[in-house]
Amino acid sequence: MKNCILLLFILFSSHAFSQIDPTKIQIARDRWGVPHIFAKTDAEVAYGLAYAHAEDDFKTIQLTLLAGSGMLGQHLGKKGAAADYVLGLIRANELVEEKYNTLSSQYIQLIEGYCAGLNAYAAHNQEEVFVKKAFPITVKRYLAGTVLSLCVISGLDRTLNAILAGKVEVLEEMKIGGSNAIAIHPSKSVEGEAYLAINSHQPLEGPVAWYEAHICSEQGLNVLGGLFPAGPVIFVGVNENLGWGHTVNNQDKIDVFQLKMNPKNANQYEFDGQWVELEKKKVKLKVKMGIVKIPVSKAAYWSKYGATLKNEKGYFSVRLGANMDIRGVEQWYNMNKARNFSEFYKAMEMTAIPGFNTFYVDNKDTIFYVSNGKIPFRNPAYNWQGTLPGNTSQTLWTDFHPIKDLPTYLNPTAGYLFNANNTPYNATVASNNLK
Repeated sequence: MKNCILLLFILFSSHAFSQIDPTKIQIARDRWGVPHIFAKTDAEVAYGLAYAHAEDDFKTIQLTLLAGSGMLGQHLGKKGAAADYVLGLIRANELVEEKYNTLSSQYIQLIEGYCAGLNAYAAHNQEEVFVKKAFPITVKRYLAGTVLSLCVISGLDRTLNAILAGKVEVLEEMKIGGSNAIAIHPSKSVEGEAYLAINSHQPLEGPVAWYEAHICSEQGLNVLGGLFPAGPVIFVGVNENLGWGHTVNNQDKIDVFQLKMNPKNANQYEFDGQWVELEKKKVKLKVKMGIVKIPVSKAAYWSKYGATLKNEKGYFSVRLGANMDIRGVEQWYNMNKARNFSEFYKAMEMTAIPGFNTFYVDNKDTIFYVSNGKIPFRNPAYNWQGTLPGNTSQTLWTDFHPIKDLPTYLNPTAGYLFNANNTPYNATVASNNLK
């Protein structure tokens, strides 16, 4: 294989990217164009990944960043402004401010390096930038974008559309994709090696198309696999000790609550026998109309349950775990750096990734499958398949099931595990299946 070794010698202002020296980052593209990125620190590798990916698909990366910055309407007009409104509706920026201290310093440094790489590319390719004020991207603005992305993955867009269309009596079923995975224990292979086959059936282009890369640092990263545009680490892949993949699962990740409004005060709703003020703020948008950008303000409501919308039937609040945690991508980062099953399982214990089945194999004779999700403890006295009463603390869940409560398989005696978006209770030979 003939590698084309590229070194990034980028001129930049010392105050902007003072923590990253691009001359210490090596990008080797193989004959298929896949970037193999080498540097001393994780942050430097993230810088190189951002720059290499931007070289290949800066357009799609920008769409993701603009949505997370509340600026997509300045590029796509009315269609983009809808995403900008949702960002404000779910209070993604406020969540980042509230939870920022829950992030590890190592992860923050990684995101600083990734943002610096994107900013450097934008600074030296200004003709490709869609919205000038979108750069430089900041760490907190980037993190707000990850909150929006994980909320959408959890079904927020479908739920909001159902509320606005007046179809919330029975929530729409989640559309299942065609992803699949198979894990084979070494005892079941002729070569005596573990096998992991994954096929997530993603599109070839767009914000959820896989981008292949290899990232390697002296701080423990050495991972080859796929990531989505604006992803700072590998989302499905393999390192020298283990590999993992994801398939879609159909857990109940989101709930809708109907508020009981005060007939004498339209800004109040009942909660535990008391009238409570419905919070209201203006989400300020800029919408591209031809060659001008029109400022628009739209009301966004918030109750004890969370983001709230109004339709002809009343006020409805949406509650989901993806809008209560900002560590989802950090969990993937820890999975990247895991050297054995104990470290991988510790990363999974974060339960910060709000969904997806996770399959795992390693070179130490371990295969593993968990139907992962950020699933709340719900009061069994209520029917959680439909719209819930939003007037009582009995329906206001706050805590989530730990990973030990989730459907999990570890080294079944049959020696294999599989999933094709089916129930986790059919994952291996019948005698080994969970009940």
